[in-house]
Amino acid sequence: MKRTQVGVIGLAVALAWANLAASQEQPRRPAPAGLPEGVVSGAGRPVEAIPSVKALAEQLPCTVDFFNVDGRRAFLIRPKGKVLTSPMPWVWYAPVIGHPNTSHAWMLAQWLEKGIGMAGVDVGESHGSPQGRKVYSALWETLTTRYKMSDRPCLLPQSRGGLMLYNWAAENPTRVACIAGIYTVCDLRSYPGLQQACSAYGLSAAELEARLAEHNPIDRLSPLAKAGVPILHVHGDADKAVPLEKNSGELARRYRALGGQVQLIVIPGKGHQVCDEFFKCRELVDFVVANCGSTKRRSGSRSSPIFPNLRPSFALGR
Repeated sequence: MKRTQVGVIGLAVALAWANLAASQEQPRRPAPAGLPEGVVSGAGRPVEAIPSVKALAEQLPCTVDFFNVDGRRAFLIRPKGKVLTSPMPWVWYAPVIGHPNTSHAWMLAQWLEKGIGMAGVDVGESHGSPQGRKVYSALWETLTTRYKMSDRPCLLPQSRGGLMLYNWAAENPTRVACIAGIYTVCDLRSYPGLQQACSAYGLSAAELEARLAEHNPIDRLSPLAKAGVPILHVHGDADKAVPLEKNSGELARRYRALGGQVQLIVIPGKGHQVCDEFFKCRELVDFVVANCGSTKRRSGSRSSPIFPNLRPSFALGR
């Protein structure tokens, strides 16, 4: 009786091992059907779409990829069936917090038509901190290697996205083709204020103030000027959230003093809002097209980056 029980147990174990081996030899089954629309597989796991980006992409002739970068959700929009240059030029948008969205459809349509893509990564309310900049570098690496995108994107900082993109650009000036900003935050003291921003840096407000030269966009412009990076900002003179004078105005003054080339278009009577003057700005779109496709590296601020014909900027009080 005992021998029979042992034999049965042995047979069961043998069958179990055989089934395991057979399952390992079979090809991997496809991912289950029925994933939510807009979800793309990445790194072996489903990656949820960014809703605002998905809504934007649905309006345009493009493809969109969602993927993870250092555990953060990222996206890449590319023109469908239109590869005019290789590697593909692209616009780097920030912040990816409810943006970009359908308000960017007009400008993105112009860029897609020219074979220019758009990408970004959600780093939360990083306020331009070193941790957020590290994720930005990982995004740049992913896009230029895995996706074969240009190594010199055009940066598109909107509002507080300026803290994120300008701080990354200051540390990577040769990786920037140009900067085109929409009512861009340029000074941490103006927005969100040091008391609000300091936690993202792991510092007290007083410690952050003492180290502003390391973390404040308007204090970090020299590397960009030396690299000859052209800048264009569009900003309203009625902006209460991100005042013109303390942000784009001050950046323009400092950049010119450093020998950099900058154009500031001031929109009379407009504030921090969605309107055609900002989001259907032909000068901004043309500026990106003229500079984003450039693959030639500039050497020094005395070089001559390409500028389209721009309307004169309004004079700023000194």
